[in-house]
Amino acid sequence: MPAVPRRTRRRTYAFLGATAALATAAALAAALPAQAHGDQGHHPLPSRYQDVQLLSFNDLHGNLEPPSGSAGRVTELQPDGTTKTIDAGGVEYLATHLRKAREGHPYSITAAGGDMVGASPLLSGLFHDEPTVEALNKLDLDVTSVGNHEFDEGARELARLQNGGCHPTDGCYNDEEFEGADFPYLAANVQDEKTGKPILKPYWVWKKRDVRIGFIGVTLEGTPNIVSADGVKGLAFKDEVETINKYAKVLQRQGVQSIVALIHEGGFPASGAYNYNCDSPGAGSGISGPIVDIAKNVTPAVDALVTGHTHQAYVCTVPDPSGKPRMVTSAASFGRLYTDTTLTYDRFTGDIARTAVKSANHVVTRDVPKAPDMTDLISRWNTLAAPIGNRAIGYISADIDNTGTESPMGDLIADAQLAHGRELDPRTSLALMNPGGVRAGLTYRAKGAEGDGVVTYAEGFTVQPFANTVNLQDFTGAQLIQVLKEQVSGANAAAPKILQPSAGLTYTLDMTKTGADRVVTDSVRLNGAPIDPAATYRVATNSFLAGGGDGFPTLGQGTGDLVGGDDLAALEKYLTAHSSAGSPLAPSAADRITVVQ
Repeated sequence: MPAVPRRTRRRTYAFLGATAALATAAALAAALPAQAHGDQGHHPLPSRYQDVQLLSFNDLHGNLEPPSGSAGRVTELQPDGTTKTIDAGGVEYLATHLRKAREGHPYSITAAGGDMVGASPLLSGLFHDEPTVEALNKLDLDVTSVGNHEFDEGARELARLQNGGCHPTDGCYNDEEFEGADFPYLAANVQDEKTGKPILKPYWVWKKRDVRIGFIGVTLEGTPNIVSADGVKGLAFKDEVETINKYAKVLQRQGVQSIVALIHEGGFPASGAYNYNCDSPGAGSGISGPIVDIAKNVTPAVDALVTGHTHQAYVCTVPDPSGKPRMVTSAASFGRLYTDTTLTYDRFTGDIARTAVKSANHVVTRDVPKAPDMTDLISRWNTLAAPIGNRAIGYISADIDNTGTESPMGDLIADAQLAHGRELDPRTSLALMNPGGVRAGLTYRAKGAEGDGVVTYAEGFTVQPFANTVNLQDFTGAQLIQVLKEQVSGANAAAPKILQPSAGLTYTLDMTKTGADRVVTDSVRLNGAPIDPAATYRVATNSFLAGGGDGFPTLGQGTGDLVGGDDLAALEKYLTAHSSAGSPLAPSAADRITVVQ
């Protein structure tokens, strides 16, 4: 099959060198009187100030169709203090909202904070996220940072998403060569271990007439701890702050004074409502987590921070190292929100007037017309995916949610992995599932023509899209207790990662205590019996956890390793064996962990 010629890109991504044009424009503007914000169309010469619209979102994770269940809703704070939920998301609606938002804004940039792909529903994940990149091209995305999930299939596959070409194993789809992203992926802090150079562009400069804004993109330094070892092999992930500060100086030497950092790391707001006032009662007081320290240490040369990773919604100001407030934003996840930020560019200085920066999160509601080009895109890829995705694999009697410290969906996956483990080795005692690997719940209401309560393969794929294997390892009882303590200590002290337990494993989690003490050791039971520190327990986990991922180093120290089958196949087999149309599976009570608040 001959290669299809690549189309001419609508943008080029050259780095901005020192430019006489910028200096000339600034000198010209300096002769003008200061005027109000915005384009003054009746003036023959530009005004001093130019409002630039920055539209941003993060953590799309290939959610082209509207996410279902709680993953497809946002919480809105009402004037009377109550909250309501709003159905949100879907690229057909996101495209309409972004295109409407750009109207009347001749200076408009669209940027993203990473994890555009990876952990995607079947519609995109089945095709190595080519559909999502195609959708982002149609959304006129200008630039994005990489996130940790951009490395799920390794650096070579990330380079293919950027540059195009057919998948090395699965080839081309629709007899067409994949054209790659029309926007640059930025990976300033991701280096090739051998060369010490960034694997992709570290920064990019948006230009329109005499306005120049630089973007630096980084992912979290801890990416290797949350991605499979194969995905980050040969790569080094550097400190976010040091990297941003380094390239801010590079941009300034090139005459670029206006700088935005795209950071795939985030925080946790005090409220789950997207429109919560994060700065009440004080700047940044409503947010915690890693992004706070990053924001406080990134050079004041950076004018705004677009963040992500934690899937939270916030618009906050956090003081920079000089003590001046600086905007830090995140638009939740799955395309449910977008952030609209006004950057007021000063032609005298070439910098952003920080005191004029304004941001707000907006809901991607589903009460607007669908974008026809996105509908066509989804339909085209669904035609390819339908024979696989529409197959029924089980039946449920109600929604099986993935929310809460312990979730019914997490319990179901753990039970499925325990069952698979016992097929491999009857000595298997229990299973543990990482909460980040539970990407969605199962909804009772039919998404298509399958009927209410029917679980399709596509829905199962959305829950577990990583293609991990179920692995068995032996641990002593003392090691097992240590694993449970690592949920709330070490790398997970600030943001606990509570493993989802299989049936029979019970214990108390006392959140009034600190660190490892939050796991009440004497409360840990297996089938009602206390854990024997000297006994050996056969434990089933996915391959990611078995390698010590997600901050569980003890899980990487097991013995007697046995690699089982695919984790999604294990879930499918469990659902098929334990449910039918006449006897659907009910959600668990999620009471294996007793939480003391």
